Amino acid sequence: MQTTIKIKGMTCGHCEGRVNTELGKISGVSEVKAVAADGVAVVTSTEALNSEEVLQAVTAAGYKVID
Repeated sequence: MQTTIKIKGMTCGHCEGRVNTELGKISGVSEVKAVAADGVAVVTSTEALNSEEVLQAVTAAGYKVID
């Protein structure tokens, strides 16, 4: 299952790495590809993502989820 998350504040490869790391900690996530230029992260997971876990992970990385 793939989920695209809109994220505010990413500007560079370092930002992408932080988002990838934090989202990758969520149970069931197998791959994360954050793209700062597009302001998104595409998450591949074995199950539907919990929106609260996603919000916490992105916040922990230092960014904001855009609804």
